[in-house]
Amino acid sequence: MATTNLSESVSPNKQVRMALYARVSTSNHGQDVSMQTRELEQFAQARGWRLVDSYLDIGISGAKDKRPELDRLMADAHKRHFDVVVVWRFDRFARSVSHLLRALETFSALGIAFVSLSEQMDTTTPTGKMVFTVLGAVAELERSLIVERVRAGLRNAVAKGKTLGRPRKIVDAGRIAALRAQGHSMRVIARELGVGLATLHRASGPRSKAREKEFGTR
Repeated sequence: MATTNLSESVSPNKQVRMALYARVSTSNHGQDVSMQTRELEQFAQARGWRLVDSYLDIGISGAKDKRPELDRLMADAHKRHFDVVVVWRFDRFARSVSHLLRALETFSALGIAFVSLSEQMDTTTPTGKMVFTVLGAVAELERSLIVERVRAGLRNAVAKGKTLGRPRKIVDAGRIAALRAQGHSMRVIARELGVGLATLHRASGPRSKAREKEFGTR
């Protein structure tokens, strides 16, 4: 898994451009996004980085797939509007470990570094790069274990004689013949019985040339 080196992605004479992301689930109950942004801005000043934009999702749950400001941040990342993304804590940014890793992989591919202040994860440092690599390896192991558990479950089901896949619909050939005798086409009959044409043809039995003409799909 590749990691980002700011010294390689930013010109020595150019100030690092930083974007910060912060989120609170509600503006009530004492939740104030400024508590996060203040510390992030102080961090930027200490590093000598230039804050180019703040992405603040206020009153939005972290479990939501769509967050306006996070979506805007990811879009701006693809436009290379900044060199590093800084967040106060992982759970303010990502809804799950897999979501976090997907975002980090995207940033890495774009040459953008990532810093989480509370967890002290900083992909601009050797330690941060190592943590990122370990997280990626753990996620890959988790995916492999899930795949293996699914395969083991399927093998166990087959060994017990269970039929895998979608159960076949039972279609009454006599009813098909009766509907055909009333002049209905195969397409109309398929809709009436709630099955596909292929299922209908199989239920009708072997199809000779004469039967093909009779059971046309008009």
